[in-house]
Amino acid sequence: MNIPSKCVAILIISISVLLTGCSTSKEAMFPHGDETMNTIYHQKTGGGTSQLFDNRYELRRGVDDVTYSQSVMNHTRSAKVEINTLFQRLPNPDLVMYIYPHLTGDGKLPVPGYSTVFSFYGEVRYAMPGESGEGQ
Repeated sequence: MNIPSKCVAILIISISVLLTGCSTSKEAMFPHGDETMNTIYHQKTGGGTSQLFDNRYELRRGVDDVTYSQSVMNHTRSAKVEINTLFQRLPNPDLVMYIYPHLTGDGKLPVPGYSTVFSFYGEVRYAMPGESGEGQ
């Protein structure tokens, strides 16, 4: 078997290019300086944004514990709490079913055994206001 000299030359050149590309060190590729990200950021932005943040921080007013607790007390009623209190969910037991290992429909691939959960009723039902949802 005789390989043309052009193919051999192309093969040698491509191998040498690949090996040369992989021999570059990380330090040569990404040189490290003494600057931190913070100094680079301040150099690029001119330091103006940090002054803006400082001014915003000074203008913020604090909220004391009494004000916070009163605001929480005023907002304990919500639509979700009202609906859940008025319309209680009726019990809907879950059925846990184990599916044994089997083959797929075309019989080519195995499916391992697994457990799954089904709700006993197809839809969620709610009690009317004043009716008790327990024991039904």
